[in-house]
Amino acid sequence: MKKQHHLSTTQRIMLFFLLAILVGSFILVLPISHKKGVSVSYIDALFTATTSVCVTGLVTLPTYSTWSVFGQIVILFLIQIGGLGIVTVMSGIMIGFHKRIGLGGRMLIQDAFNLNTLSGILEFTKKVLIGTFIVEGAGALLYMTVFIPQFGPKGIWIAFFTSISAFCNAGIDIISDNSLCDYTVNPMINFTSSMLIILSGIGYIVWWDFLGVIKGFPKKKFKCFKDLTFHSKLAILASIILVIGGGILFFIFEYDNPLTIKEYSIPQKIMVAVFQSITTRTAGFASVPQENLTNASSFVSLILMFIGGSPTGTAGGIKTVTAAVLVASAIATIKNKEQTCLLHRAIPKQSVNKSVAVFAVSFAIMSISTVLLCAATKADILDVLYETVSATATVGLTRNFTSTLNLFGKIVVIITMYLGRVGPISLFIALNTQKYSPNSIKNPTEQISVG
Repeated sequence: MKKQHHLSTTQRIMLFFLLAILVGSFILVLPISHKKGVSVSYIDALFTATTSVCVTGLVTLPTYSTWSVFGQIVILFLIQIGGLGIVTVMSGIMIGFHKRIGLGGRMLIQDAFNLNTLSGILEFTKKVLIGTFIVEGAGALLYMTVFIPQFGPKGIWIAFFTSISAFCNAGIDIISDNSLCDYTVNPMINFTSSMLIILSGIGYIVWWDFLGVIKGFPKKKFKCFKDLTFHSKLAILASIILVIGGGILFFIFEYDNPLTIKEYSIPQKIMVAVFQSITTRTAGFASVPQENLTNASSFVSLILMFIGGSPTGTAGGIKTVTAAVLVASAIATIKNKEQTCLLHRAIPKQSVNKSVAVFAVSFAIMSISTVLLCAATKADILDVLYETVSATATVGLTRNFTSTLNLFGKIVVIITMYLGRVGPISLFIALNTQKYSPNSIKNPTEQISVG
């Protein structure tokens, strides 16, 4: 009898993303998707579809001046399904039409959100969809207070596009070719964008955990942070440290930089520095030209981009919790401790190993992409690094380098964005066809020198 080969849930999710990219690229290459008099090659359509589905934000062509309203709608749809996940969107449609979702579908949702249990998976999906649309709608209303006075009725469409793009951490806008640099010190744009980025990047699990704690007030003693789960505490604490720490470093390094914030008041400098710290966590909006940052600020940006947001959110990167586990593991090794501990809790060995694997594979993808882009272009190494880290972590920030890519460079970035979106662990799980056998032969152990 012939062996039957069935796709795993991870392989199906990766395939769904690939199909969405291909379908989107075929639609975007059609003349109806372009503005009158604009011609778009297939490679640029493919690049745009990839950056939209992978919610990255790197673009080879200006979104506002290249794509028609129909093309922008297609891009926004790709961003939305890329941010939420194709499985989540399809499940939401089935739930809306009261269609039954079987065990296979529930396992897909579990794998898409990297959850540990199937219990309550459909209710979780409903809450994700409802919560997403509420937050995106609120963000659009806040954006309208700025965009409608500036653009008139067109400001409504710009507000919705920007809100969804910000929440999904896509960083694509239809305002101008310089992202949000025209609103560098606009309080409303900075506040709204920051809140959308933070809420989406913190992860849906933290949302429901926090709301559950709030729901118990004032019936029981409200202890807020203490009542949260360990995962939520870790994600929130790591995010706060990165945002505040990054903001302080940007403030110091850019304080006297005439190309960025030197001429602004102290409160304005703080606002710009904090926004830069937040947007590097895979959002991709720029309120200052990234090529004008000092080398120190650029290096800090690379670190923040590579770390990214928190698990089960729309952000990319290796994730805040992964970074926290890696740091704790290193400290435990230095102190010669057997257990890796965080917030007075021991981290399972499997989680430590997975964190190391995520970091190693992500770093490998970024390194290979950097080497290939360096070979294909004569650009400055910092510009190339910014591009590859941005693509690997699905950030979207660039030092004005994406538009200069040649054909080979575009292909490299497309592949990097796809691998960054599906995740390093998902990639290797999908490629691994070997099944674990409890009776497999174990290799002998040998001691080596490390470090």
